[in-house]
Amino acid sequence: MTDERGSLAAGARDPVAELEERLGLRFADRATAIAALTHKSYVNEHRDQAGLLDNERLEFLGDAVIDLAVSHRLMERFPEAREGELSKMRAAVVDELGLCEMARALDLGALLRLGRGEELTGGRQKSSLLADAMEAVIAAVFLEAGLGPVLQIADRFLGDAFARATAGTLDRDFKTQLQELAQSRLRSTPRYRVVAERGPDHSKTFEVETELRGEVLGRGAGRSKKDAEQAAAKLALEALARRVADAAPPPPGPVPAPEEPAPHRMAVEAAVVPLPAPEPPPVPAPPERETTPELPVEPSSAKTEGPPPRKTPARRPAARKGVRAKVSRAAPSRTKIARKPARKGTKKR
Repeated sequence: MTDERGSLAAGARDPVAELEERLGLRFADRATAIAALTHKSYVNEHRDQAGLLDNERLEFLGDAVIDLAVSHRLMERFPEAREGELSKMRAAVVDELGLCEMARALDLGALLRLGRGEELTGGRQKSSLLADAMEAVIAAVFLEAGLGPVLQIADRFLGDAFARATAGTLDRDFKTQLQELAQSRLRSTPRYRVVAERGPDHSKTFEVETELRGEVLGRGAGRSKKDAEQAAAKLALEALARRVADAAPPPPGPVPAPEEPAPHRMAVEAAVVPLPAPEPPPVPAPPERETTPELPVEPSSAKTEGPPPRKTPARRPAARKGVRAKVSRAAPSRTKIARKPARKGTKKR
């Protein structure tokens, strides 16, 4: 329980002391520090206690202070960057997810004072609630010690984001990353569905689920539907990354030696192996024919090589032209008489 000045009663847990230990500084104004850790749901349920303040006003100031600190660091790291590039990097560094990561690194959720309704609905783990509380704490640090400690907090908890910005790999568009991964690996497109809306119209909190192939992979919350979708997409990316890591083959190692078969198995295998067939006797090779070495042939005797030509009988002297012509004319008539014999008693013409 607290009194009207916001100080804690004796024997109760002191969240301010734990916050001082985690931040490494002291708060002279403890009322401001305890207000930074108080949610409006706690004030609504303890109206009988006078002087209780929630962290909404500090949240407004802390939003501007953290933007100033990050802008200062970006100006130092990127002296030649244009205004549009600096604005884009600042929006990526200090968005709701960045502030929520800072709060989780401090385990800020365990120090918050919440109403019973927020406690039962898991308010200590809500991204939007943690981001608001982190902005309120930054405002309390600024009011207590100025911009210097705020810059130290930014360097401590946002150093990784600054390094990724310097390397050109700062990208918090988790929806685009999830869509590219889902389409390339699963040939599917993620879908987003608003499952809950809490709070008044001027300060609503949205909860969105990311669904992929009918399976819910992430559920995120945010002060707008866009922020809630980004938070849900980030959780879905982490779930898919774990699945890919689990499905990856083990790293290559030494190849194990082949296991020797058991003795009984060797006996069975030896029993069923057929004996080799006897080889046929070798067939003697035919004797090689004796060849006489060829003598070199002289160019002049190349035409006389081979067996001597046979002697042909001398041709008879050709008949005279007149006799030959007579024989050639008489040959057809004798052939014609041979085919058609003349009748008896017919004179030859």
